[in-house]
Amino acid sequence: MMLWMKTEEMALGTMLERLRLVIQNVDEIMQQENSPLCAIDITPDLRKKFAFLLGGRGQNGSPIIVFPEFSAFGEIQEREFHNVLTYLTNVPSLSAAGVGFILVIDRRQDRWAAVKGTLLRIAGSFPGNLQLVLVLRPTTLFQRTLSDIMFKFNKDEFKMKVPVIMLSSVTELHSYIDQTQLTTELGGTQEYCHEQWISHRTDMEGFALVVKRTAQILQSFGTELAETELPNDIQATANLLRSHTDKKDKMKDDLHVALGQGSRLLESINEPVVRDPDHNRNQGELENLSTVQRLLSQLDETERACDEFWGTHQAKLEQCLQLRHFEHNFREMRCLLDQVAERLTAFSEVGINPAHADHIFCDLNSHEARVLEVLDEAQALAREGDELIQSSHYAEDSIQPKCSELRAVSKELSSTLRARKDHLLRAMELHHNLERAAKWCGDGLYLLASQPVDKCQSHEGAESALQEMERYLDMAGHNKLTDPSSIYSDYKTVLNQDFRDQIDKVFQKQVSVQEMFEKRMVSLKKLAAKQTRPVQPVAPRPEAFIKSPLSSPAKRVLEKSCSEGDSVNGVSSRTVEGQLQSSRSTSLSEEDENLAILRKHVMNELLETERGYVEELHCVLQGYASEMDNPAMASLMPAPLQNKKDVLFGNMPEIYTFHKRTFLGELEEYQGCPELVGRCFLQRMTDLQIYEKYCQNKPRSESLWRQCSDCTFFQECQKKLEHKLGLDSYLLKPVQRITKYQLLLKELLKYSKGCEGSEALQDALTSILGILKAVNDSMHLIAITGYDGHLGDLGRLLMQGSFSVWTEHKKGHAKVKDMARFKPMQRHLFLHEKALLFCKRREENGEGYEKAPSYSFKQSLSMSAVGITENAKGDNKKFEVWCNSREEVYIVQAPTTEVKTTWVNEIRKVLTTQLEAYRDLPACLPEASQQRSSDGLFQFPPTAGEPVSLGSFRRGERSMKVKKGEPSSPDANSSPITKGSPTSPDHKTKRHEIKSDPTPFGFKGWTKGSLSLDANEENDGYSSTEEPLTSDPEDGGGKKLCAGKYTVVSDYEKCSTQDLSVKSGETVQLIKEGEDGQWFVKNLKTKQEGLVAAANLYTLIGESTSCQSLTSSEGSGSGNLSTSSSCCETNTSSSDIKP
Repeated sequence: MMLWMKTEEMALGTMLERLRLVIQNVDEIMQQENSPLCAIDITPDLRKKFAFLLGGRGQNGSPIIVFPEFSAFGEIQEREFHNVLTYLTNVPSLSAAGVGFILVIDRRQDRWAAVKGTLLRIAGSFPGNLQLVLVLRPTTLFQRTLSDIMFKFNKDEFKMKVPVIMLSSVTELHSYIDQTQLTTELGGTQEYCHEQWISHRTDMEGFALVVKRTAQILQSFGTELAETELPNDIQATANLLRSHTDKKDKMKDDLHVALGQGSRLLESINEPVVRDPDHNRNQGELENLSTVQRLLSQLDETERACDEFWGTHQAKLEQCLQLRHFEHNFREMRCLLDQVAERLTAFSEVGINPAHADHIFCDLNSHEARVLEVLDEAQALAREGDELIQSSHYAEDSIQPKCSELRAVSKELSSTLRARKDHLLRAMELHHNLERAAKWCGDGLYLLASQPVDKCQSHEGAESALQEMERYLDMAGHNKLTDPSSIYSDYKTVLNQDFRDQIDKVFQKQVSVQEMFEKRMVSLKKLAAKQTRPVQPVAPRPEAFIKSPLSSPAKRVLEKSCSEGDSVNGVSSRTVEGQLQSSRSTSLSEEDENLAILRKHVMNELLETERGYVEELHCVLQGYASEMDNPAMASLMPAPLQNKKDVLFGNMPEIYTFHKRTFLGELEEYQGCPELVGRCFLQRMTDLQIYEKYCQNKPRSESLWRQCSDCTFFQECQKKLEHKLGLDSYLLKPVQRITKYQLLLKELLKYSKGCEGSEALQDALTSILGILKAVNDSMHLIAITGYDGHLGDLGRLLMQGSFSVWTEHKKGHAKVKDMARFKPMQRHLFLHEKALLFCKRREENGEGYEKAPSYSFKQSLSMSAVGITENAKGDNKKFEVWCNSREEVYIVQAPTTEVKTTWVNEIRKVLTTQLEAYRDLPACLPEASQQRSSDGLFQFPPTAGEPVSLGSFRRGERSMKVKKGEPSSPDANSSPITKGSPTSPDHKTKRHEIKSDPTPFGFKGWTKGSLSLDANEENDGYSSTEEPLTSDPEDGGGKKLCAGKYTVVSDYEKCSTQDLSVKSGETVQLIKEGEDGQWFVKNLKTKQEGLVAAANLYTLIGESTSCQSLTSSEGSGSGNLSTSSSCCETNTSSSDIKP
């Protein structure tokens, strides 16, 4: 690292020195140190041409400055005169200017006064060295004579240290200066263009300035690059490399522009030669050519210095970027190594039985594949670091330790993996040895019990039994345990207290069996050695048998054997009984242990999957949700995805926070006692209801995902996370998780029968199923379209399901009535606490959540105004729901009798609850109006199978008078419930006893492809909220308002002066319907008239029938409880009514 920094510093110093020399050379070439004037600064003064620098030279190489005839020479300001002469004297090279200048003053057309003024001005302010002054005096006789005389008398006034020669003609001038060095105006042959000379000087000076400025910029750029600190992350390093590369490219572009400018200038200087190959350049042109070439050379030197430094600096930045990638990969690899190492520590257990040990070993083998994969990646990264070191990377001292660390950690992890496998294999070996020993003991007991006692009384039988026992004992060497101390020594690395207990237990059992064999063999040997008198077998008394709950053949045979031949075997009945009791106790203990193991397995699965679930949620929120707020990723997001994070992820952050901070930690507290984990679920059951909100949002999330699933944003996020599955698979995780809980709880409950926490587990399972049902119901609720109101006002949703429905209307048309009996309508019913909704299920369309059904609202029945009849005539799966004294009857056919029973019981519970609530109302409330329908009596629902109804209270209805001998009730809207009736409080159905589909939303085989909960927004012709059920245009005729008298069931306030206000209970008359859908209505109570919209009339009059078709009833059936059986109405006397 230090060597690299020193190398870069040397490269920077070399470049800066070379650029400094370039700047110095440019100043020398352009003589900027002596005169800072440039042609572009005094171009107007140069254009006056009162003096110019001729390209020619004198005999000794002196530059020639010509002062041509200029009539306004005296008017030239001193500043202009001084600037022009100063600039002209600095144009020639220093060597030529050191020889001295030759001045040619042409005043042939002027007067002596002009000559004198020019000489005096030159003598006073000429900035350079003079070699000779040649003056072409005036050519007129008078002025020439005057010039000769006045020059002689005023010669001392000029104060020039060089000779001033007065010339009469250009011929005399040619004796001092060769004709080839003079212009045609002075009798020479040299071509001179003053404008071209100014243009060349301006271009050369501009080019020199460009070269100098480029070198200065490169100096600053190099210093900036060298002083820039290297970033510590990949993105910043890549951005820095890109930024410096862009700056370098811009510098190169500027250099190329300057080179082009110099090349064009060189072409301009060489143009005369190109145009005329015989053209002889004068000394001035040669100097211009040399100046441009030297400037181009300095520019080339600048470019070479820049390229050499940039090569060093670029290599440094690229190696820095490689280092940052390596460090980033190293950090990730260390995390992976730590994770697999931490996971490996979980395999320190040795198992509690062979099956458990095999299960742990299988898990270890599965984890081994992941460990080997990570180790391969770590080795590849270490090799990458070696390649960087071999390529002379400047950070070798930083890379080398990381490569060594990767190899050391990989070696340690590999060693740990082998040790874990060897440790577990050793434990499995011990488990199997114990299992074989236990099996040998069991088989020995079975052998002892299975030997027939009667056959052992003979010599041959005893000999045969003895040989059988000896053969069995010969097999003991492969199955029996050796001395426990040797086992402890051989397996000391895997021994724990459980193992020690098992070893002691098996060894004691083995000793007991051995002793039993020895005692039996002693008896058999005696029988085989001598013939004894036959012993008559005596059947034992019944109480001698030992009853064991175990049903294994070994135990039954052993009991029989011990009861038949205890005297022969030499083993007392009491001894065998004690052995069986001990065996039974051992078996029961083993069964409890097995159940505890299974509970522990389920608990471990619950915890492992919970940890993985939390990690997956965190990964999704960090890798997808957070990236939606990242400005750098904004360009990758399509327009439909902008600002839709809450739609796509729902309340997943809330779910993650709950599980991460609360639920996971509380579950881990029950790891040692899985049977009590139900308490944790019960305590957090309210919090788990957040899944309902997530599932309700899932259709919107799925729809948004389908629109944008192919966008670059999701692909980039998935690539960064290295996920094999797309985001949609992870968005399904919360739905799968809430379903998984009930499966795990069922497993725990199955293995926890009779344990302390079994009741809590049962309650937790019931609650989880309740949450799933609530989620399922809510998904159906949000699919309802066309309901004019808030579903939350209807109370809690109790049940929902699909049925076939027939309708009967006493006041309806005969055609509709007959058709309704033979043509059922398929309706989906939603039972709320306050209303029963009838909806029509629409066909499923599309894919994913678009397959979920939608429901068009058709009819709503208030639960305070309905009655039920449990058994409908003709089918035990049918029941009736009716209102308005059976003027409207809805025959509902359930799919099964069980579904029908569940619904009837639930409806009875609702009606009973409302009945009890009406009983508790204050007695001051107005009683219901008198019943005038055909049955004319209040009836109560005392027994099952009889209809139950609750009439609604109406304000303004007066109490009715009950005739003598007719049944009455102090409250027309309540009824006593017969004790033991299905509707009584003593006969309530428990919610948890109703079977609920454990899968969310009732979908079987719920997978990503089949899960569809998105409610279709299609309306599909639903009718108004008060429309009768038969108004479905696909199932029957529609309802139409007719002129007549009606009773108002709700208040209505007028919206304009032409409208009519009515109140509940008033009678109105519909007179005429207008073309705009409004009816002209008269209030018969207030005698007022006005307009009411037809849509409002449906709500105002409800199911009221025109008074013209009634017998004189205004509110019949509004407060009835009637009794019927199998659709037949029966009157009940007052003596049948119990208080």
